[in-house]
Amino acid sequence: MPSSDKSINWTSLITICSAAILIGTELLGAAWASGWALAGFFQLGSTVETILQVVFALCALYAIFVFLRQANRVEPVFKRN
Repeated sequence: MPSSDKSINWTSLITICSAAILIGTELLGAAWASGWALAGFFQLGSTVETILQVVFALCALYAIFVFLRQANRVEPVFKRN
């Protein structure tokens, strides 16, 4: 079985998870605040505010996904024995 010769590199896993939590929180917070600020500045209403927040949150989630892929390339979670 090919997965049996792999083991988890716990240091890399903890580093990647910690960085993802930090960066993810900042990106999602900025997405929420951006939607709120733009809708308030242009007086767009609560429906458009929610739509903007969802669109920005989806962009933030995609950025988190890309970050996790790149972080896994730099610090692999699985190491071969």
